[in-house]
Amino acid sequence: MAQDKRIGKQIGLLLLAAALFAAFHLSLYLLLTRRLSNNFSGTDRAGMIDVGRYLPHEPDSDLVRVEASLHLADNLPVLDGAAALLPVYAAFVDAVYPPGSVTYEGGTFSDDNEYGENFAPDSKMQYRNTVRGYRAVVDGTADILFCAAPSEAQRSYAEEQGVELVYVPIGREAFVFFVNAQNPVDSLTTEQIRGIYAGDYANWSEVGGANRVINPVTRLAGSGSQSAMDAFMGGREIARKSPLALTGASIGYSFRYYLDGIVGNEDVKMLALDGVYPSAENIRNGSYPVVMEFYAVCRADNSNENIPILIDWILSDEGQAIIEKSGYVGIS
Repeated sequence: MAQDKRIGKQIGLLLLAAALFAAFHLSLYLLLTRRLSNNFSGTDRAGMIDVGRYLPHEPDSDLVRVEASLHLADNLPVLDGAAALLPVYAAFVDAVYPPGSVTYEGGTFSDDNEYGENFAPDSKMQYRNTVRGYRAVVDGTADILFCAAPSEAQRSYAEEQGVELVYVPIGREAFVFFVNAQNPVDSLTTEQIRGIYAGDYANWSEVGGANRVINPVTRLAGSGSQSAMDAFMGGREIARKSPLALTGASIGYSFRYYLDGIVGNEDVKMLALDGVYPSAENIRNGSYPVVMEFYAVCRADNSNENIPILIDWILSDEGQAIIEKSGYVGIS
């Protein structure tokens, strides 16, 4: 009899353990797995540019090529810039600078680096991206930087160093918002997006979407896209993200051609803003609501006489053709 009780007790404990195990996994499914399944995520990274596709003076490069009337032979300005504009300023080098002006540590290009580059210190083309690029042009290790408007911190750094920067608009681009391609939302208003990032909306159902938590993704401080987002917010603070947001359906932001033409991520889609899709034509006609200029930035006290010559050529029909054929919209 006692042995039967012990066996019954052991069976009961096993059944209890099994029930607890099942309850744990059911709660895990309800809290995480179900939330994550079909949640339209995967927009936190628009992708990284393949620098090797845009190397000047390489026959298999994807750069736009034009017959240039300007050819510089010496005292070449060092060009640097943002990832989104690498195909543009690399095409300027290809058109105007002589072969051999772009050099690499080790003699050949390697993508085994933080930014996918190994440009030598004496190379007339560099790729430091926006964050390091602004510091480079202020410090004098780059002559012309191609990028979007600076952040407040970047402006402050120039002021602290006693450096005046000149910003010459050379083209225009749409600042865009994107979601997973399976997200049923195709359009939002500017105020809805500001509300999402300010914390007014926490669920996609509040802005016409599915019952999914919103995961508003931000970018690195000082990057061109984050500086553009700070300006887009119009003085509103970006709210601290809820821990639950990590299980939700994300939304991100970038520049149109970087997302659509350079990284070409088929798993994401750009949203229409205030009912207007960010096409090149809608940038030209002014109907897309968030169009930003991008610049050739240089120090006001830089005495290299080829800087204004090169910038004038960029603003000419030939330079603007490179910008347009690279997928952007010219400044004219």
